[in-house]
Amino acid sequence: MQKIAGDFTANLPGADLEHRLDPDWDLYKVSGKVFMLMTDLPGRPVVVLKADPDNAAALREQHADITPGYHMNKKHWITLEGGGTVDEKLVKQLVTDSYRLVADALPKSKQP
Repeated sequence: MQKIAGDFTANLPGADLEHRLDPDWDLYKVSGKVFMLMTDLPGRPVVVLKADPDNAAALREQHADITPGYHMNKKHWITLEGGGTVDEKLVKQLVTDSYRLVADALPKSKQP
């Protein structure tokens, strides 16, 4: 799932990968704003994405492998874990949605 999400960001205009002090975290940004994080929790790789609050709640209800955002605002972020309920199409859609939520909130001069 992390490979799908990470590879998919190559198609997103202005998406950059950044490593902070902790090399275990990958931060994906657009114009300096984070739209996706990836790390490994004990025994499980995760992808953390921004989501519309109403959509995030529905996703958590529909998919056992989608939980509130790890280390992020639980209302506006979701965590994806590899599992049977999250397929490649859904991962790509959620990455796109997260990217658009962040990119569309940028001032016009900073939008990709």
